[in-house]
Amino acid sequence: MNATETLKTTSTTGGKAATGRLFYLEASGGQIHSANADGSDRKVIVSGARVPDGVVVDVEAGHIYWTNMGVPSKNDGSIERVDLDGKNRVTIIGEGKTFTPKQLHLEKKSGKLYWCDREGMRVMRANLDGSNIETLVDTSKGDARPGTDLTKWCVGITVDPDRGQIYWTQKGPDDAGKGRIFRAKIDIPNGETAANRTDIELLFDGLPEPIDLELDLKNRFIYWTDRGDPPRGNTVNRASIDADFTKHPTPDILLTHLMEGIGIALDFKGDRMFLTDLAGTIYSAKLDGTQKKPLLVAQGNLTGIAYAEVS
Repeated sequence: MNATETLKTTSTTGGKAATGRLFYLEASGGQIHSANADGSDRKVIVSGARVPDGVVVDVEAGHIYWTNMGVPSKNDGSIERVDLDGKNRVTIIGEGKTFTPKQLHLEKKSGKLYWCDREGMRVMRANLDGSNIETLVDTSKGDARPGTDLTKWCVGITVDPDRGQIYWTQKGPDDAGKGRIFRAKIDIPNGETAANRTDIELLFDGLPEPIDLELDLKNRFIYWTDRGDPPRGNTVNRASIDADFTKHPTPDILLTHLMEGIGIALDFKGDRMFLTDLAGTIYSAKLDGTQKKPLLVAQGNLTGIAYAEVS
């Protein structure tokens, strides 16, 4: 994938030397941190975030975007933006517009931010300045928000802009084996709504607790973290997105022994992935799951992570 397809793996232009940097969220301390891809040179970019969960980086524009879960019962979730150096912090999606925004995806071709709203039971998107907020999928089936049925909670999100598709997770209750991964067209079919659209495809069912998603569009893989119980939980998984899902394919488990795995970011040029877990560890591994190693430990309760090449 290139910079317009996912900003989890971004490169700079103009001939300047670029350094791979990790941007990761500490939910417990409300901070955004940055570090080199080997874990060195750690810096605090933002403080005072309200339970941050999802993060993306737009190197070309010099921006970091992130979601704040807030307190679900108060409907006070938000999405903020800041410059790469931590300056010019602004709220682009304010309180009352999304309950509990989770994983975030930046799609540069269309200039859109996509996110999952957990207790809001929605898949949503907006322009990069926060305007034109849309609900693409509504899983509530008429339930009041904030929703209490965890099978309807949307968490992870990723986008295939070339085929015009969105992918998302509904994690289900803790360790219940009711987690699911879905796919649909970005655009709601004519004459239908976010609540009754008929093009939603169930890819995987019976997962422990799927969380964050990423796509490898070149090799046609979907990757995801699962924070549920072993053996299938606390893992990183991979599957072909061209499989016949009516035959219930079994995903490949690439990594095990995470401690409530959450965030995932892919670096295709470096043939590696970066992972976070709630126990506070950042791991790196090759894209096939080999050579797993911890980069940083005891960093607080970690959630989202992004990788970018910054000059």
